[in-house]
Amino acid sequence: METAKGKTWWEPFDQLLIATGANPIYPQVPGIDAAGIHTFSTLQSGIEVRRSVDERKPHTAVIVGGGYIGLEMAEALLLRGLDVSLIEMAPQVMNTLDREMGSIVAESLRHAGVHLYLEEPLEGFEVSDGRVQAVVTNRRALPADLVILAIGVRPNVALASEAGVPLGETGAIKVNERMQTPVAGVWAAGDCCESFHLVSRRPFWVALGTVANKQGRVAGINVGGGYATFPGVVGTAITKFRDLEIARTGLQEKEIQQLGWEYESVRIESRTRAHYYPDAGPITVKLLAEKGSGRLLGGQIVGKNGAAKRIDVLAVALHAGLTVDELINVDLSYAPPYSPVWDAVQIAARQVAKKV
Repeated sequence: METAKGKTWWEPFDQLLIATGANPIYPQVPGIDAAGIHTFSTLQSGIEVRRSVDERKPHTAVIVGGGYIGLEMAEALLLRGLDVSLIEMAPQVMNTLDREMGSIVAESLRHAGVHLYLEEPLEGFEVSDGRVQAVVTNRRALPADLVILAIGVRPNVALASEAGVPLGETGAIKVNERMQTPVAGVWAAGDCCESFHLVSRRPFWVALGTVANKQGRVAGINVGGGYATFPGVVGTAITKFRDLEIARTGLQEKEIQQLGWEYESVRIESRTRAHYYPDAGPITVKLLAEKGSGRLLGGQIVGKNGAAKRIDVLAVALHAGLTVDELINVDLSYAPPYSPVWDAVQIAARQVAKKV
């Protein structure tokens, strides 16, 4: 072990838990070390961005990356009165959604005043006197008083790798269902280690606090002499941009195609409440199901007031291995303030069941 003061010593252990988390992706491009460029992955990094906005009073902000953090930062900076641009190297924002669902999110961003630049990879930064002046893509230079890097994160496996702890096929630490690594007495939990995807039946890596907490609980029980297992995940995630709610679970079309499975999909539009009830908002639901068996493979929801938490119905269905026919008859609650008589997820299930 080595401390900040340079002192090094050996520390014996009976059981070791590696919980080193994830590191933000920090692209090595010209100007990356300039002042005014921030990553956003810890409480302290959030405090630093808040301080920068409060003290320097920036007018223009550029966000690099259109995922969860990118959307949340766009909303926050718009609320602070900044002129916000967002660049994304992919053809869509929210790459964890299928493209037509991501397009709904993009429309909301543009409507809110975000300048959106898709399929524009970051190439560097223009810098003056050590401070960022502009973000350079393959097509333009965008003026920027403040830059947020929201490109994503990678599992922080440097310590484990150097110590000879095996990594899995995702690049994260390999563990079994008890959170044990292949090295005796060494465990791992959280964003640094793999999970198991219950739909694809493959190793899977995701950096989410919900998953990390569950894995930490299982690891803690086992390290303490008990017995617990973590069966896996289905990739459920939720966020929002202003009044637009966004959620997903299970597999996307591209993931199903990579597995070589035959499937069908539907996308339906409905309302979050009975159509005659005040403040009923639009909701779009997409479901994917395996051809032949009818097994639910994934779902995505984008909509207003109360849309997104419906994803939990689909997450439970995936954990239970339900078919879309079975999902149709699940006894969901109904009252006009909360849903139509046929909830949107069951309308979608009816439609995809006709195709599979």
